[in-house]
Amino acid sequence: ICIPRNSSHALQYSIRQEPSSPKVLGQNCVMSIRYYQPRRRRRSGTSPRRSAILYLLLAIALLSQISYPLLNGEALRVITLVTVFSAAVTMVIHSYLSFGPKFALRFFSITFFYSLIVEVIGTRTGWPFGNYKYSTTLGAQLFGVPLVVMFAWMMMAYPTLILARRVSRHWTFLIGGYTMMAWDFFLDPQMVAAGRWNWDFTGRHVPFQPEIPLSNAFGWLLTGMGLIALLQLSLPKDRRSSISHRFIPEFFLVWTWLGGVIANLFFFNRPGTALIGGLGLGLAIASYYTLSRIGRADD
Repeated sequence: ICIPRNSSHALQYSIRQEPSSPKVLGQNCVMSIRYYQPRRRRRSGTSPRRSAILYLLLAIALLSQISYPLLNGEALRVITLVTVFSAAVTMVIHSYLSFGPKFALRFFSITFFYSLIVEVIGTRTGWPFGNYKYSTTLGAQLFGVPLVVMFAWMMMAYPTLILARRVSRHWTFLIGGYTMMAWDFFLDPQMVAAGRWNWDFTGRHVPFQPEIPLSNAFGWLLTGMGLIALLQLSLPKDRRSSISHRFIPEFFLVWTWLGGVIANLFFFNRPGTALIGGLGLGLAIASYYTLSRIGRADD
């Protein structure tokens, strides 16, 4: 191969072999063979400080959940808010560190406004959940919906999206809707018992939960599918950081499931709720871990 010495254009030939020094072919020609290795795509790490903040927030959320059955009155109200806000912020920060700022911003915006619209329609029309009303004990409200409610959706939606993407590539929205419905089997009876909201209905109720209308389960399935479908279409799948990609959301999911079963069995005296919530959410989690063990490619 002859390359003129005075050429104004650079030309490189790269092959997989040991480096070789330039060889002169003639007075006006030079050939250069250079060793080349393809650069592997690497994910950046996360600073110890950021990781510490993330795990601190997760610890606050988990400790708040642990203390919930042991408290009452104003302390219980405060710990409810702390649990939801700390868990939601943990999920948003994790999404930022794992997938980047665009992912985190889109996730926050889509989930916040979607849940706000759903809740405003729900409280004013009774569709699709049924007739319910929020208590003022949940703090500041926006259009009649407590702000903490939108953060509860974030707390639930992010781990659900991680799980649903892992379980099914084509039915992510359906798996996500089911998981959020199953999660609510634990959440709704707990909040109703504490007076955070109440239902006005006649007719069928969720099994073992006479204070919760069956329409609420349908509402969560429907709106959960809608939210996860939007997130699936709007959010990228490639992560940018080597921070434990799924550990925090999956640990929070398992903790919520296990804590819900234990709390309802030994503290709330609601074995029926422990059964329906344990089986419902447990099925989603079992599917997730089964597919993880057989080596489903990371989404």
